[in-house]
Amino acid sequence: MKELRNLECVDKKIIVRVDLNVPVFENNITDHSRIHAVLPTLDKLIRNKNKVFLITHFGRPNGEVNKKYSIEFLCPELKKILNLKKIHFLDRCEKKIIDNKISEMNFGEICLLENIRFNAEEEKNDLNFSKLLSSSFDIYINDAFSTSHRNHASITGITNYLPSYAGLSFSKEIENLDKFLENSNKPNLAIIGGSKVSTKIKVLENLVEIFDSIVIGGAMANTFLLSNNYNVGSSLVENDFIDLSMQIQKKAETKNCKILLPIDVVCSKKLEDRENIEVYSINNIPNDQMILDVGEKSTKLISDEISKSKSVLWNGPLGAFEYSPFDKSTISVANIIQNYSSKSQLDALAGGGDTLAAIKKAKANDAFKYLSTAGGAFLEWLEGNKSPGFIALRENNF
Repeated sequence: MKELRNLECVDKKIIVRVDLNVPVFENNITDHSRIHAVLPTLDKLIRNKNKVFLITHFGRPNGEVNKKYSIEFLCPELKKILNLKKIHFLDRCEKKIIDNKISEMNFGEICLLENIRFNAEEEKNDLNFSKLLSSSFDIYINDAFSTSHRNHASITGITNYLPSYAGLSFSKEIENLDKFLENSNKPNLAIIGGSKVSTKIKVLENLVEIFDSIVIGGAMANTFLLSNNYNVGSSLVENDFIDLSMQIQKKAETKNCKILLPIDVVCSKKLEDRENIEVYSINNIPNDQMILDVGEKSTKLISDEISKSKSVLWNGPLGAFEYSPFDKSTISVANIIQNYSSKSQLDALAGGGDTLAAIKKAKANDAFKYLSTAGGAFLEWLEGNKSPGFIALRENNF
């Protein structure tokens, strides 16, 4: 795979795939992480006096122009963060319009193209559309690892027509993930949470071959507990995955990977009832109670395991994190990792929106060597699969 960090590109016309699908609430961007992630790549391209065109998606417009999903609002944000006098904007992806804009721009300037998913050809990976995207440019750069699990025109198709390189944040993401999956310091621990076993089955099947210990939390732990014949009351479970949960535990035994499940749980009769909360051992959960977080004994168990580890990978909350007080164990784990990171040589990596939100809430960002914002692409890598975007870059022969 060719990488931008090994390329000295000067006075070129460059098209860059970024992920600026930022969270917005009441017309304000609530998290600028994805913008900041691409700054090193954009700084280098601007510094080297290239004409840079950015392509990104925003929301799900389903291949139609929809003002609700216009990305023109990003121009002042990019202008401010990049400290530029001007950001160009094009509302249509047409060759003549692109060529005219290139002629108008000075070297060292940036143009943002309107939401790429306004074009139905994008998600269909239409090669004619990929050819159109590429036809006015010298180089393509993918700095959107977080969207590279998509086989779309601006991710994979375009690499058929241009010399293609991984951007700086793309390379950094792969380096950090591969370190944890292929060469992490032992003993290593994975903490995997979330609501559904079904979305993490392949992740767990891969991680039991790599990690010495795995903590399973969140609602997905309920299915594992049920597979071990514990009564989980009215808790969320996936009955279709009980057998697979048993198989993962058996596989873990053969691989000498210790699986840690909750030993006590925080319950209520329903998620909305945050007053009548009880803590139960997993041996005596009443039929009318719903598991919504792991208890203090389970948190202590996790803490002890972290203290024995030299590497920790974390994806997914341990409880119904969005609803206080069921965020308690997740915040506690962030604090525990921070505590051990300050005392020892603990390498910690985390990914997933709720996980990053918990770490931010705990003010524990500095405890982690790397925080991944890649979402689905992050999970795909944890499954042991190379993303279509990565493969397209690796196989680019220009």
